[in-house]
Formats: sequence, structure tokens, C-alpha cells
Amino acid sequence: MKPEMAEMLCKLAGQFTSAIGLMFLLAACGGGGGDTVQPVVEPNEPPLANASAPTSATPGATVVLDGSASSDSDGRIISYQWQQVDGPAVVLQGSDSPQASFTAPQVGANTSLAFSLTVTDNDNAEASITVTVTITGDSNDVTFSLSGSVLASANHAVDGDTNDPSTLLTPNDTLASAQPLDNPITLGGYVNEPGSGDEGRSRVEGDIDDYYRVELLQGQSVTLLVADFEDADADLYLLSEAGDVEDFSIETGEIESVTAPATGTYFINVTLFEGATNYILAVGSQALAVQGVEPEIVVGEIVVEYVNNNYDALPQDMGMQQRAGGAGRARLLALREGMAEQRRLGRASKRKYQFTDQRRQQRWETLLSVKSLRRTPGVRYAEPNYRLHSTFDPDDNLFPLQWHYSLIALPAAWDTTTSDASVIVGVVDTGILSGHPDLSGRLVAGYDFVRDPQVAADGDGIDPNPEDPGNSDNPAASSFHGTHVAGTVAAAGNNRIGVTGSAWSSRVMPLRGLGNDGGTSYDVAQAVRFAAGLPNDSGTVPVQPATIVNLSLGGGGFSQIDQDLFLTLRDRGITIVASAGNQASTVPSYPAAYNGVISVSAVDGQRRITGYSNRGVTIDVAAPGGDSSTDFNGDGYPDGVLSTGGRAGDIGIEFAYVFLSGTSMAAPHVAGIIALMKSVNPALSPAEIDTLLASGALTDDLGEPGRDDLYGHGLINARRAIDAALASNGDEFRPPALLAASATTLNFGATTDTLELVLRNGGGDELSVLEVSDDADWLLVTPTRTDSDGLGLYTLQVQRQGLADGLYEATVTARSTANALQVRVLMSVGDAAGSDVGTVYILVFDPATDSVVDQFAVRVAEGRYRYTFPALPAGEYQIFAGSDADNDLFICDAGEACGAWLTIDQVGLITLDRSRSDVDFPIEYQITLPNQPAANVSRSNQGIPRRHE
Repeated sequence: MKPEMAEMLCKLAGQFTSAIGLMFLLAACGGGGGDTVQPVVEPNEPPLANASAPTSATPGATVVLDGSASSDSDGRIISYQWQQVDGPAVVLQGSDSPQASFTAPQVGANTSLAFSLTVTDNDNAEASITVTVTITGDSNDVTFSLSGSVLASANHAVDGDTNDPSTLLTPNDTLASAQPLDNPITLGGYVNEPGSGDEGRSRVEGDIDDYYRVELLQGQSVTLLVADFEDADADLYLLSEAGDVEDFSIETGEIESVTAPATGTYFINVTLFEGATNYILAVGSQALAVQGVEPEIVVGEIVVEYVNNNYDALPQDMGMQQRAGGAGRARLLALREGMAEQRRLGRASKRKYQFTDQRRQQRWETLLSVKSLRRTPGVRYAEPNYRLHSTFDPDDNLFPLQWHYSLIALPAAWDTTTSDASVIVGVVDTGILSGHPDLSGRLVAGYDFVRDPQVAADGDGIDPNPEDPGNSDNPAASSFHGTHVAGTVAAAGNNRIGVTGSAWSSRVMPLRGLGNDGGTSYDVAQAVRFAAGLPNDSGTVPVQPATIVNLSLGGGGFSQIDQDLFLTLRDRGITIVASAGNQASTVPSYPAAYNGVISVSAVDGQRRITGYSNRGVTIDVAAPGGDSSTDFNGDGYPDGVLSTGGRAGDIGIEFAYVFLSGTSMAAPHVAGIIALMKSVNPALSPAEIDTLLASGALTDDLGEPGRDDLYGHGLINARRAIDAALASNGDEFRPPALLAASATTLNFGATTDTLELVLRNGGGDELSVLEVSDDADWLLVTPTRTDSDGLGLYTLQVQRQGLADGLYEATVTARSTANALQVRVLMSVGDAAGSDVGTVYILVFDPATDSVVDQFAVRVAEGRYRYTFPALPAGEYQIFAGSDADNDLFICDAGEACGAWLTIDQVGLITLDRSRSDVDFPIEYQITLPNQPAANVSRSNQGIPRRHE
């Protein structure tokens, strides 16, 4: 015992009253009396470090370093410290414990790693030992690590109680537990009846209601997209802070929408009527007429047709009485007052929603009765009794979501022309969905040049039918890419449905050069030759050659044969437009990089080069390609390019409208604008177009002054292009001056501080900007790069300091000598709740074996889903990522987030011949807006690899 310890014990002896305690302490003091005996102090023995480790390990194996046999003969070891002293650096787990471990790194040859262990005893004495582990390298069996991040948008959120038990649980089943949402936001969720849906968190007890709390501005919309609408039915309610129903949508189809009647705080209620379903909830900046104007109905009246005229006593049971109609035809039934609260009207009525507007409640009772009758045996049809009027105002109902058109002044160009049927754009791509209603009348005869029947997937090789069959073996892999591109060129305008094409009076020649797994340069060349009226493998030529050829494809190397072909087309007066590629690379990508081909890079909603877009010396011009990680216009939808498309299910193909992003989406904007130019000046040659482009007459200059490697000669401007084409023809048509802006709404969200706005002359006569002002103290508008007329670039900045949490709205007003315009500005204060789509499953897929070789599940951290695969065999892989809200073990179903490297539209192939730590890619909710009326098609993403149990 140390002397100081003995002295302390002696002082304590007098404080003990127990005999046992006193005896012990006195003994420690050397006895009960007499002379004090000094203890003998023995010298400390240092500890003994003893460590073991395997002599060798294979790459990817877990190696354990064991120092637990270390000892101290006269005390105890109080600390262990492992440290690597030689070899490639590894991450040591448990470095301050007796046992440490690490993952053996990937090496191509035998490599030694040395580690030291230092132990310390209770007298602070130390001892060390070193162990060595040899990592065996086998050049014939090398594995490599693969890591990176999956990036979620700040405008994405997830329902707090999906069916996936791996996600964090935050119930939102009542008004009191309503989940707060940012505005705008895109959210993925799930609801189900008890006992319905796949096994998971809510299978047994059900999850019928999801409530959300959000601030809305007057006129803002909330849209619900019901993923499994064929087998389930979900409804949407907008409630005031007091819980009163302000608006509701209880249709039986795929889409529901409500609108805020005034600025304020609201509750959103997604409620299940039947079944189980994923859903997408989009909170946006304006009411979207996805179903047209809300139809007017006669409240309390329903038109019903019975199966086999089986009338019986059904109306009385449902609380209805017949007013008109009879056997063999439809009957008009009247709903008795208050009968919507009866059991047959479903679960929704039992909640006793509060209504302060009697007329709204009567409409709700009527529509709820219709919904219940449709599910009643013996009823063939049940419909509201609609009020009809003599006129209506036609419109393209999804045009408000095509933000990319105002960015390049297309609406102003349409004041002069929407092109002409004589202008034909050849679209060499995956083929066409010729039955799409927005492409009706917009197509001329094309051809299928995919030679390999297996790749073609349509039962044969070259044939006269360019129809895109999709991928029957892998429906989710069906992109209908060519249909999307064709819609951006020439989707029908002013037909009250869907979207509008950039040159919607021109026509498209669909030419199939790509199949399920891409295509070959030879097949594409044959399609190009056909478009130009040159000899080709079909043995035929079109009645009229194409005026322009769009190539939203790439990936090949340089070919002198193809270079000569494109120059031949140029000599024949045909303009070729191609996408620059999505590899974020400066390496030339063909065919875009060929001489005589207009290479198009992609910008986002703020006219900035996108992260995926190729760049470099071969770029000629920029156009909107979209970025689904942003929502700069605040409509509640990702800023992808919206166009015609389709979705494949188990029993067929459904026509739809799809958001996609890529340089493939940018190129057809340019092709369409050249079609507008050719409609006003048919004699305009490719060389003249090149000259106008190089002069800046067709574009808004971006980036460095003049041509640069990001935007080429600038962002295409349709209004300027039309004016230049007319001027080249000696025409002097000058439409009236019109002040226009690059956006009608700008959304700063909760994190963005600076955005840009461009004011331009959308007409022909001169104008000057007189004033640009705003009505908010927190907003500053500054001219950044403007001309003497005040036209050009303005910078908008927001200042959140000192503002209370909440949603803010402002208006920027620009007045000119011609007209005035207003731009809506949205800004949020408070912590952003986005960047979370729930638990994400990252799958490494080997296309050669058609199997998932590894899987990684991860939750979000700081907007990123970081993943690591420590030991993958060398090879070629695809990487997919997705959420699984319904827990059916398939990621990327409708209503779930989905991503892939490079993009979900262009799944890349990673050659793993070295360790990679930079494989980042986005994940986003896949939003497909339905064609109306929607076909009854079962949909799934069975083509995406299945995650593990």
C-alpha cells in the first residue's frame, strides 16, 4: 500500500463505529498501538503487451486485432490504444478497446499492414507491441470498393408513417399530430385499410389518415396523385385551423386537387376510402387545372344504371328515391337530406367532417354517395347529374407546368407562328406511342431501323412500324423516350388536354433507331438516311424528307462515315440537332460533336448549366434540360421537362405526361425553334442558321461574353430566332412591343438566398423599362446586366434575418412603355423539412447475370444518403436507388422515390476496375401525370431490381 493511502485510512479510523470497520482500519495503520510501522514500497512492474492477428486476410474481409491477452502482474491495465503504423490506411473500429477491427482493403498484390498496441497500467506505465497482417492480392480475383451519395432534393419530403418498418416512425394520423410541411413541397406517402396492403408497419392496424399542416397562399393548390388508383381509392381534404372543410376532392381516379380560398394555415388530410396505396402530394404555387374546371353538379341528384335492370329496393337502402327514368335505361335518383351519414356511405362520413358552407356539404354528400354507389353490387354506373352550358374556354391544361417555354420566350414567338405542317422534324429515338392523344395528327410515316429483333422487342427487325413497344420483360425500364422528345417538338396545342409542343403546328417523322438496350451507330445512320431521303436498308424513302433531324442520343466514338453522312444532310438543306450528353464531361460526345451538327447543352430553371450536362469546345447552344432536384417556380413539382410519354404495366401501355431531365430534353427545344424559323423562312439554310447562331441573333448570351464552353453561343431565344429568320428573308413583320419575363413565379424556399430574373422584349417594336419595384422589405431587386432600355438580367435577394418562421409572398412589378407585368416571389423562413424521402435502398445490379449482387439501406443525413460497398468483384454494374413506402420489397413503385446512376432516364454502366468513391446521383419522386381519361392499366416498377428481404 502506498504511504499516502495508509495515512488517509488512519485518519478515517476514528470515524467508524463498527468493530469490524475499526479492526480493518487499525490493521492498516500498523496495529492498535505502539510504534508506527512504515510500509515497504515495492517497485511497479510494467504491463505486458500481448497481441495477436491473422497472418493474412483477403480483400473485403473483417480483420480482428486482439490485445485482450495483455496483462499487469501488480495492478491492472486501464487503457488500450491501437494505431496503424504501416501500409494503406484503413479505418480502425474499436481502436481504444482490447479488440480492434478493420476491413481489409482492395489490393492487386500482397500488401502488409502493421499495427501497434500500447497498453497503460494503473501506475501510468506503458508497453507496446506490433503485429503485421498481409492482405493477399489476386489479380484474377480482385474486389474493389464503391461508395458515394444519393442526393435528395430540398423540396422532397416523406410521410411520417409509411409501411416500411425501416423508416423513422412519426405518426400523423390526427389533426393534433399533423406533420408540418414546407411550401412548396413534393411528398411521398402511404395509406391503407386494416388488413390491406403488403406486410409491414401498418398492415394489421391500418393507416387510414395522414394529416399535414402547411401555410398556403390564396390560390395555391394541393394535388394528390394516387399511385394504385386501379385497386385503391384515396381522397383529399383541405381543412381550416378550426378543422372545417374548406375544399375537398373525392374522385375515384388517379388525381385529386384542392385550392386554398385565402392565405392562411391549413390542414391537409389524405384519407383512404378503400384498399392500400402509395401517393404523391404536391403543394404548389398555383391551382393546376389537371382535370379542367370543377364540373357543376345538381346537388342531391345521381344518375344510376343497374345491372340487368336489377332495381329492387336498393335506392331506399341507400337513402334515395327515384325521380325519373325507368326499366332498361338510366334512372335519376334523389338523395334524402342527411343520408350521407348512413353506414353505406363509407368510412369518410363517420368522421363527421365539419362544414360551415351548406352548399359545399351538399356537394360532398352527393359525390360521396356516387362513390359508394359505384362500389355497390348491382350498380353498373353511377354519375352526378351535371349542369351543362353552351360554351367553354379551350386550353392545354398542363401547359402551366411547362416552365421551360417561358424561359426561352416561346409564347412570344407563337404570336408570329406555331410553325407549319410542311415543316417535318425527324426524331431518331426509341420510336413513338402513335396513339397518344397529344400527338394525334402530328405524325407522318416513319420507320423502324432496329435490326436485332431481341433489342427491338417488337417481334421482328427492320419494319415500317416505328411504334415503341416498351419493354415487355422489364416494363419499368420502358422510357418512351422518343415520345417525350416528339412531344417537346410538336405536341398538339390548344386542344384542352396535356402539354404543348414548341412548334405545335409542325409534324414529326418518328424513326426508331434505339431499342430496349440502346442501339447501334449503323441502325441510327440508316434512320438518318431515311429522314433525308437517301438510300437506306428499308429500300424506301419518305414522300417528303425531314426538314430537321433531332438526335437525343449519344455515346459512340468518332466515325468518318457518320461525319460524312451529316455533312451530306447539311448540303441537302437539312439541319441536325443533337444532345450534348449527360456525363458532365468535356470529352466530345458523338453525334453532337460532329461538324455540321448543332450540339445542345442543358440549363435549369435559373438558366444555369446543369450538373449532368456535358460541356466543352463542341457546345453550340444551350436549352432547358431540367433539374428534378429543384423547384424554382414553386409549383410543387420537380423542375423536369414535362412532355408526352407513357407508362407500362402488366397488361398494357397507358398514355401519360412525364417529367424528365437531360440534354435529350434540351435538344428538341432547339429543333422545335428551328422548325418555327423554317416556317417563316423556308429557304433558310443550315449554313445561314449557323451564321445567325454565331452572331448571337438566336440566343441570350450566358456565361462569359461571347461563345463559351458551357452555353456555346448562349441560351436559345425563340422570339429572337423568329425575328432573325424573318429578317434573313427580307420580311419586316414586327409584332407589338411586349415586356416579358423569364419566369412568372420564383421560389426561394427555405435555403436559397439569390435568384435571377430576365426581362426581355417579347415583341418587335421598341420598349423601355420604366420601373422595377417590389412590395416587400425582405426582398431586394437589383439590375445586374441590363441595357440602356432596362432589359436584361436582374438579381433578386432575400433577407430572412429578424423574420418570424413562416411563408412569405411578394410581388415584383415591372412597368415599361408597352405594358406592365408581375412576378410572384415565394420565400420561407424556418428550418427546411425537405431532403428526406425515407429509407433508401441502394442496389448494385449486374446486368450480365440479371441479379442484385449487393444492397445498402440508409437514412438521410444532411440531405445525403451515403453508401459504401466495401468489396465488389471487378465487373460492370448498374446502380439503382429507391424508397419502398408500401414495403412490397420493390423499390421505385409509383409514389416512391427513385434514382439511378447516371440518371433514371439514362442508366449508366459503371466499369469497376478500381475502387470508386465518387459515384453520386440524384433521387427524386417519379411524377407521371395521367392522360384523361385514364386507362385501367395495372402499373408497377417490376423492371427495377427487387430489394432483399
